[in-house]
Amino acid sequence: MTDSTQSNTRPKVWPKLSQLGRESRDTLFLLATIAAIVAPHGGHLPLWASAITALMLAWRGWLAWRSEPLPGRWVLVAVLLVGASLTWITHRTLMGREAGITLLVMLMALKTLELRARRDAFVVFFLGFFLVLTNFLYSQSLFTALWTLLSVWALLSAVVLAQMPVGQPSLALAAKQAARTTLYGLPVMVLLFVLFPRIGPLWGVPADSVGRTGLSNRMDFGAMSEIANDDSIAMRLRFQGPPPPPQSRYFRGPVLAQFDGKTWRPSPLLWPGRPDPLRTQGEALSYELTLEPLRISVLPLLEMSPEPAGAELLLDGLKVRRSPELQWTAERPITERLRLNTRAYSRYHHGPLTQSGQTALVLQNYLDLPPGFNPRTLAWAADLRRQPRFSALDESQLAPALAQAVMQHIASADFIYTLAPGRYGEVTPHVIDEFWFDRRLGFCEHFSAAFVVVMRAMGVPARIVTGFQGMDPQPQDDYWIVRNSNAHAWAEYWSPQQGWQRADPTAAIAPERIQQGLALRPAPGAFAGALGQLNPTLWLSLRRAWETLDNRWQQSVLNYSRQSQFELLKNAGFQSPDWQLLGQVSAVLIGLIAILGAAWSAWQQRPHDAWSRQRARILADLRRLGVNEAAAHQGPAHWASLLQQRHGQAALPAALLLQQLERSRYAPGADQGLSYAERRRWWREFRAAGRMLRGKLPQ
Repeated sequence: MTDSTQSNTRPKVWPKLSQLGRESRDTLFLLATIAAIVAPHGGHLPLWASAITALMLAWRGWLAWRSEPLPGRWVLVAVLLVGASLTWITHRTLMGREAGITLLVMLMALKTLELRARRDAFVVFFLGFFLVLTNFLYSQSLFTALWTLLSVWALLSAVVLAQMPVGQPSLALAAKQAARTTLYGLPVMVLLFVLFPRIGPLWGVPADSVGRTGLSNRMDFGAMSEIANDDSIAMRLRFQGPPPPPQSRYFRGPVLAQFDGKTWRPSPLLWPGRPDPLRTQGEALSYELTLEPLRISVLPLLEMSPEPAGAELLLDGLKVRRSPELQWTAERPITERLRLNTRAYSRYHHGPLTQSGQTALVLQNYLDLPPGFNPRTLAWAADLRRQPRFSALDESQLAPALAQAVMQHIASADFIYTLAPGRYGEVTPHVIDEFWFDRRLGFCEHFSAAFVVVMRAMGVPARIVTGFQGMDPQPQDDYWIVRNSNAHAWAEYWSPQQGWQRADPTAAIAPERIQQGLALRPAPGAFAGALGQLNPTLWLSLRRAWETLDNRWQQSVLNYSRQSQFELLKNAGFQSPDWQLLGQVSAVLIGLIAILGAAWSAWQQRPHDAWSRQRARILADLRRLGVNEAAAHQGPAHWASLLQQRHGQAALPAALLLQQLERSRYAPGADQGLSYAERRRWWREFRAAGRMLRGKLPQ
C-alpha cells in the first residue's frame, strides 16, 4: 500500500491484470491473502458471517479492479452494527472464542473497505496474523500447519510490498524477501519450540459441541448413521507385540442405560457401597494410544483395562476417572490430543456375580423400560421367555440361553444390515416395534437397542455400550488406525455367576463387520470415485501416505511435551532438569543467538566500511603514482581517466581494473560491490599493475 489516495478516474472498460496500477495490484493480492486466511474458518463461522465477509472482500476487489472510490464512513458503521447485532443474536455474547473470531473476521474484511493509506494496511496485517493463529483453535494437523505457513508467507510478502513505496516491485521479489526474513528468524523459532516451557494445553479450549464421532452421552435411534461419512482418524495405536484379534478390538466408550422410547442416556445412579473388583485373566496387552481431540467426555480404551472403578488418571492436566460401568470419564470434553501407555486384558469378568440386596436397585436400573412403548416387542419377548426350553435352565444358564435365542432370531429372520435404513419414529412412536417387525433395516445401534429392549422385557438386565470396534487392515508407520467410521454400538447383559457379558448383535447379521473389523463405508465422493475408476488402490495409497506424514507430524511435533524437554536436557548432560534449569538454558541460548545476530548484522554493514578503507588505499596508491588530483568524492572510472591522462598507455592495466571496480559497484543490477575473495584478488592485480607502472616511470 502507498500513501497516495485512490484515483477518481473511472475507466469505461475492465482493465487487464497486467494493466493494473501498483495500488490496485497490491490491494488484490492482500484480498486474496485475506481470503486464504479466512477460508479455514468457513466451517466454524455462522453462515451469515461467511456470506457478509465474502461480499465485503468481493466488493473491495471490485473497487480495486475498477479504481472506484471507497465507500463512506457511514456505510462502514452500518455494516459494523449489523455484524455486531447478528453476532449477539447468534452467540448471545460479544466475548468468548466463537463470538470473538466471528467479529475478528468481519472486522478485518470491513477494514479493507477503508484502505486509504499504508497505516490502514498495517492494521489489516496485524489482524491477519492474529487470525492465522486462531486456526489452531480448531485443528493442529499437518495440513493446518502448512496452510498457516503459506498464509504467513503471503502476509509477510504484503508487508514487504507496503515497505516498498517507490516504483512497482514484483510480487516475486516481495515473496523472496519475506522468505529470507522468515529464514533469519527460524533458529529462534526452533529454539523457542524446543525449550519454551509447556504450560498446559494451549489450544485445548473446552467446547460444548458434541463429538465428531457421533459418540456422546446420548444416542438417538438412528443418529449414528452420519458417522459413516467421517473417515477421519479417531486414534492411533502401537502395540508391544502382535495386535489383538479382530473380534477383541472393542474400545469402550459411553455406557447408556436409560431409555425413554427413543433416546438412550447414561444411568444417573452410582454404585452403592464398594463395587466388585474387575477380574482379569491371562496376559496383558501393552500398547500406546494417541487420541485425537474427539470432543467427548469419555476416553475410549481397549477392553479391558485393568484399573478398578474409582481409579483416576491425569493426562496432560486432564483428570479421567473410571466409573462403576468401567468407562473412563473425563472432567470435561477431550479437546486436545492425548497420548498414554496402558494395558488391556482380552479375558475378564466384571460386575456383581450374585444379585444381593445391595445390587438389586442397580440391576433394576438396567431392567427399566418406558411404559406404553413398543407393545409388540414386549409381547414377542414374553412369548420367547415362556418357551419350555428355558423353563428347566438354572439361573446361571438362563440369561446366556435367552441372549443366544435373540441372536439366532436376528440371524435367521430377514433383517438387513444397511447404513441407509431411513428415519424411524416418523409414523409411530414405537421405534423398536417398527424396526423389529416392520422394516427390519438398520445397523449397529438399531440392533443393539432392540436387543437390550428384548432382554429387559424377558427380565435380564442389559445396557448399550458405545465406542469403536475394529481398525484399519494394515498399520501405517507402525501405528494401527481407528477411524471415526469405526464407531460402534453393542450390548451387555448381566448373568448370575458370570457378571456382565458382551453381546454384539451386529455379529449375527453382519459378521464381516466384526470378524474383519471393517469400518462403516459410505459411497465414495466424486474425487475419490474418479480416482477409483482409474486405479482402485490409488486413493487409498494417497490417503495412507498423507496420514503417515500427519502421524509423524503429530508424534514428533504435537506430542513434544514437558517430559520430552526434560529428556533433551538429560541427554545434553544435565542430571536433574527442572523448570528453573529449562528457563536458564533458554535464556542463555537466546542471548547467544542475539549476540550472533548482532554480530551478523554488523558484518552485513562491513561492505560500506570496507569500501571506505578500500577507497582510501586506492587514493594513496594513486598519489604515489602522481595522480594528486584524485578525490574521495569521485568514482573509480574518473580515477581511471585521471590515471591515463597522467601516464598514457602505460596506465591501461590499472585503469581497466578501476573501471572493473566501477562496474561492480554502480552498473545496473550490481549489489554492494565485490565479495571478500574478489576484493582480495582485485587488490593483488591492482598492486601488481601499480608496481609495473612505477617501474616504467622515469626515476
